Amino acid sequence: MSRYVWNLTQEGHEGIARARSVMESARKEVTAHPIYQRISEREHLATFMAHHAFAVWDFMSLLKSLQRELTCVDVPWVPRGSTVARRLINDIVLVEESDELNGGFTSHFELYRAAMTEAGADTTRLDAFIGLISEGHDLPAALKVAQVPDPAAEFVTTTFEIIADSPLHSRAAVFAFSREDLIPDMFDQVIKEEGTDSFPLFRDYLARHIEVDGEEHTPMALQMVADLCANNETRWQEAVDTVLLALEARSRLWDGITEAMS
Repeated sequence: MSRYVWNLTQEGHEGIARARSVMESARKEVTAHPIYQRISEREHLATFMAHHAFAVWDFMSLLKSLQRELTCVDVPWVPRGSTVARRLINDIVLVEESDELNGGFTSHFELYRAAMTEAGADTTRLDAFIGLISEGHDLPAALKVAQVPDPAAEFVTTTFEIIADSPLHSRAAVFAFSREDLIPDMFDQVIKEEGTDSFPLFRDYLARHIEVDGEEHTPMALQMVADLCANNETRWQEAVDTVLLALEARSRLWDGITEAMS
């Protein structure tokens, strides 16, 4: 049960219900993709992780783009935006960037990186990419120099195009509908595969997201979308269009990883 009491459900909020209805077909292409059953073998899991790690990374940039506009991250500080939105986005960032797990603190990206080592997944390209970004290289150059696999590079590029070009309400919708709300349905299928039993860090990553995204972060993210779109039909349409773009990118990523497994 989320500690945030928010009773706007699919049936209880017209904008969210209509958005879900329009997105349902594209969403099912992702959640019903055959990729999840392919991860039962270690080699396939390693291939999956070597690609998917880049989606784990760009999630944080999407999240931070929301925090940047919903709160004040400048100096000198001034109060900015809705106090509710500030609380919601900061709480999500707290968990994603510095979660309390296994007696310590870590970002979910760093947990995933550790799980890759445990599973024997290749981290060479991921590490090279993060190093280049840390040194100030722009995204296209870092993707190219690090030789990031094409499906992952295309997915990350789409995410950053959304960050750069889409208004705040559309980015919030992508975060809510194509990330937080989608993740539990995806990861629940992965964690059921017997092949993940040998990799406790990966299972910790999956279980934590199934728990926190399903119970807390999805209703929190949907609250932000409802607040930002309000009764503005244009905003709702822009939000839905951008989410569909993100869901199509996810489907292409899954197709590309499945092909790489073969």
